[in-house]
Amino acid sequence: MTSRAIRTLLIVGAAAAAVSVAACKKSGGEEANNAAAAAQSDANAAMAAANTATNEAMSATNAAANAAATAPMNATNAP
Repeated sequence: MTSRAIRTLLIVGAAAAAVSVAACKKSGGEEANNAAAAAQSDANAAMAAANTATNEAMSATNAAANAAATAPMNATNAP
């Protein structure tokens, strides 16, 4: 698992925890709404990062497939 994927999971987990804390908090409703909005924003950012990472992984996979397709079947390291 890459560090970017782990970072994304941590952000999503933190956002979920913030929503949970905001939902369980007994004090002011406005504070809870602000915390929930901030958590939603963090979750959206995490989703965008996950989408970017997925797209980059697909690009790398395609590049590897293209390189493999154009490589000679009997390629060696000999000059």
